[in-house]
Amino acid sequence: MGLTVRFSLFLQQMLRKTKAIVLRTIKYGEQKIIVDMFTETDGRLSVVARLPKSQKGKFRKPLFQPLTILDIEYDQRANTSLYQLRDASLWIPYTLLRMDPVKNALALFLAEFLYHATRGEQQNVALFHYVAQSMEWLDAAQGSLANFHLVMMMRLTRFVGFFPNTEDYRPGCFFDLQNGCYSVEMPGHRDVIPPDEAAHIGTLMRLNYETMHLFRMTRAERNRCIDVIIQYYRLHVPGFPELNSTSVMREMFER
Repeated sequence: MGLTVRFSLFLQQMLRKTKAIVLRTIKYGEQKIIVDMFTETDGRLSVVARLPKSQKGKFRKPLFQPLTILDIEYDQRANTSLYQLRDASLWIPYTLLRMDPVKNALALFLAEFLYHATRGEQQNVALFHYVAQSMEWLDAAQGSLANFHLVMMMRLTRFVGFFPNTEDYRPGCFFDLQNGCYSVEMPGHRDVIPPDEAAHIGTLMRLNYETMHLFRMTRAERNRCIDVIIQYYRLHVPGFPELNSTSVMREMFER
């Protein structure tokens, strides 16, 4: 086998194909961007891509909008956590999401949320497909979306290892956020949901995208749910911060 053939085979072995969900893009030099992704086969991944000045280049900036779902090929030869993106194309093209201001705002919020919630995640095929199918559903959805982000964030806990136990609920119980369960007695810490709100945890966990419109809340109640869910993630995901886009969600839905 000649040197050229061996080198070609070596390059092929270093190129890896997978499906990926864009989480965040930041500028890197004059013509490059760093794209943080959650992939189907490799978990979290950061790649660098060159954006051309002319129309002849391979990549375009709209391809890397938050929560775009791609087929990618990247070069994993680099001895670093930042890989070179070789190819990218749409896997699930959106029809309405980018044109609908409510859906687009939800996507931007959830992209920031997922960037932090999936940090450090290794291969998790079920999680990848849950997010991809959720965004595909959002793109095609009609009717009220006021509870979509709440349902998605709560149900995501099934895939990241801290799904709350809601089976032991009794009227008057507290909800212990640290241990993810109901408690008859007040826990010995402050990360607790009082009894008058604790029942909502179980209700949210039972909802899905088809039934979520049945659970009606005021804006104040929905904002309280956002606060509780973010607090829950901050307790269970190291380094999970306050989210910048939460303020947008607070003003979006009246009911």
